[in-house]
Amino acid sequence: MQRIRLRYTKRGRLRFTSHRDFQRAFERALRRAEVPMAYSAGFTPHPKVSYANAAPTGTASEAEYLEIALAERRDPEHLRRLLDASLPTGLDVLDAVEAHTSGFADRLTASRWELRLDGVEPAEAERAARAFLDASSVEVSRETKKGLRTFDARAAVASLEAVADEPEGGPDRPEQGGCAILRLVVRHLTPAVRPDDVLSGLRAAAGLAPPVPAGVTRLAQGPLDEESGTVADPLAPDRDATPVATAPGPAA
Repeated sequence: MQRIRLRYTKRGRLRFTSHRDFQRAFERALRRAEVPMAYSAGFTPHPKVSYANAAPTGTASEAEYLEIALAERRDPEHLRRLLDASLPTGLDVLDAVEAHTSGFADRLTASRWELRLDGVEPAEAERAARAFLDASSVEVSRETKKGLRTFDARAAVASLEAVADEPEGGPDRPEQGGCAILRLVVRHLTPAVRPDDVLSGLRAAAGLAPPVPAGVTRLAQGPLDEESGTVADPLAPDRDATPVATAPGPAA
């Protein structure tokens, strides 16, 4: 089998697509693009697709990942174009590489997020970010499948800054100005700390309460460099591996 790793987006109204809805849309795209999928064994075979750390429903993302297994070899870039054309606008396939390594999910140790806070002055957001980072711990509570859980949101945040420049969220950025932008890197811990947990922590630590819901976009996810607080490209090890010749497959 050939394994292909894909990076895709959730933009605009499609950010409200649930993970289950995306799975259905992606499997339809596989059929439309006539991708030669490998299937599981048993009474109910299903295409071999592995999803990695999907963003919460309602959150935009520029860095969602999945892996597919093929029964016949295909050129990754040709396959990317076919799948991108078969998915609705907003669910865009941006990148495809052949997998030459294992343990891909283990590389996704952190995410870089952007929070757009309409109605919040940049100076207020900067003050709240400093108060959050200066705290030794910031406890927040969230209802989970196992009931109400309380955990430390501060421990998961590797970096947090207020910025004055334009948001990086691309198509989801507003036309009007007058909002604060926070960028943060969050470690993938157990239990998972989500951007809304950090917003709850900013409210608890500094009284920051945006008048409207924050616009949340995941900008990247991958290996975390603890020293610099940056998130690296998780597909880089596969890009650097020795390429293997592949057939381009049928025309679009």
